[in-house]
Amino acid sequence: MRARIKTAVTLALAAVLILAAVPTQAAASPSYTAPYSTVRVGLYTFYSDGSTKEKSFPWANLENVEGLGYGYELGYYDENRDFVSLGVYVTDTDEVSVIMDRNMVYNSDNSYTEGIGNITVGCAHLLLDGTYESYDDAWAVASQYERGFVRYENGVFKVLVGNYSAWEDAAADAEYYGGTVDTGTANTVTVVQTGTSRILFEFDCGTSLNLAVHPLQEGDAKTQTWHRGYMYYGDFVFLRNSGGNITTVNYVDVEDYIKGVICYEMSPEWPLEALKAQAIAARTFLMFNINKHKSLGYDVCNTIDCQAYHGTNGAGVNSDQAVEETRGQYLLYNGELCETPYASSNGGASENSENVWYTPFPYLRGVEDPYELTIAGSIPGYYWTRTYTPRSLAQSLEKYGLSDIVHIDMTFTPTGNVMSITFTDVNGRSKTLSKEAARTALGFNSQRYTVNGLGPAGNGDVYVNGGTPLEGGLETAFAVGGSGLTESLPSGAVYAVSGKGEIVEVNPKNVSITGGVGVNSAGTFVFSGSGYGHNVGMSQWGAYSMAKYHNKTCEEILTFYYTGTQVVTSGS
Repeated sequence: MRARIKTAVTLALAAVLILAAVPTQAAASPSYTAPYSTVRVGLYTFYSDGSTKEKSFPWANLENVEGLGYGYELGYYDENRDFVSLGVYVTDTDEVSVIMDRNMVYNSDNSYTEGIGNITVGCAHLLLDGTYESYDDAWAVASQYERGFVRYENGVFKVLVGNYSAWEDAAADAEYYGGTVDTGTANTVTVVQTGTSRILFEFDCGTSLNLAVHPLQEGDAKTQTWHRGYMYYGDFVFLRNSGGNITTVNYVDVEDYIKGVICYEMSPEWPLEALKAQAIAARTFLMFNINKHKSLGYDVCNTIDCQAYHGTNGAGVNSDQAVEETRGQYLLYNGELCETPYASSNGGASENSENVWYTPFPYLRGVEDPYELTIAGSIPGYYWTRTYTPRSLAQSLEKYGLSDIVHIDMTFTPTGNVMSITFTDVNGRSKTLSKEAARTALGFNSQRYTVNGLGPAGNGDVYVNGGTPLEGGLETAFAVGGSGLTESLPSGAVYAVSGKGEIVEVNPKNVSITGGVGVNSAGTFVFSGSGYGHNVGMSQWGAYSMAKYHNKTCEEILTFYYTGTQVVTSGS
């Protein structure tokens, strides 16, 4: 059947007001100062499908990248995000592991797991009498014992001996060495030389402070460190606040963090201006969301829940240059920091933030995207199709308790994205999914799609201000300007007449496009869409097109996708 489309359009007619030129004081340029120069990134395990399976582990390995650092300094970070050294230096190995203070066995894959094996770090120790104000004083005593080491505990240093896997063995040796048997607490972390049972240091300050490991610089090259297959700048802090596994947090300079973001969010080989736009958007997104995971002990995670971040592995000359050339630059709207979401592609038009999520931002306005469309055929997976039978569609929506789907009703936004979709089953029951749920409920690539040809470009009735249908459509409609002149509305667009009698195109804000459709002649529902992502903010492929084929600068790219914004440098 032919889909019926109903459109309600509010025409805003503009009268031009001419004001006499009055000398005015130049408005001050907006300014912004970033609150931090160091960002705390929770390093989850990241999988190729974008999912995270684990957030913390019984162990964490660090290894100096050859030629880019050697050895480690141990300490903690204070409330100002400044590293405080405890005077502990590990300079005889390039690889250390931080583990829980439990019986931990070393495995051939460089991991440590709870248990007992050929190489075991036992959790029972002998705690000797006395406390010390400095590491050197404590180490002077600990070094007299074959398996002596130092623990920093709530502001003082203590000396311990041994790593027994059985309490009884530790108790037996206590009669010889003296001291008492100690097993640490649920917050204790142990630093060992990877691949051995040699304890280098322990740290336990409850939940008030956490162990920080600062890789030492080797020569003039900037230090980089291996952690779970990725190389990182910066330091590493280890949290065991829940009393269980260890969460690793990368404390890293903001600009170094951005270098590790844009090479995963955008190809490092893309045009420089596109990468610069991505760098500014990513930096702004970071500061806007700086407290997103504060309760977990870090600012942002390293997954697409925040921004993909995996250190320096993927960085290239272009991507690093883009960060350096935009160093400290942020995007503001009316002097305020922006929320700057971005996605791979928008399918032809982005969307107002409140039509996808719920908060309306004046700079996150939907725009038709001619730049992305010019390269649509070159974007992998840009056009997509999903076909369902009434039964399979119901199965995909099984959590809503629907039977075979027989009818679909849809509404669309002014830019042509799906606003809501209603599924009605054979028993007359229905379920409406609105905004982002219209994309995510069925796992669609984007919110821009049609069903069996039902879409915003279909034929149907046109309404003005909710009145009766216009006979003949827009071709029979007229606009009246402030001067009383009238002009017909050309087909294919909506125009108004200004006070000067000029015809101007208007972007209707009060548009509702609706329609319904059943199964097609094949007895199926065919969903045909374009784009990949949430449709809000910058299209990365659109930025690529603007930079490569339209000679647009990073600022032109950003102000196109983020309406009315301005790029400023922090501290200026």
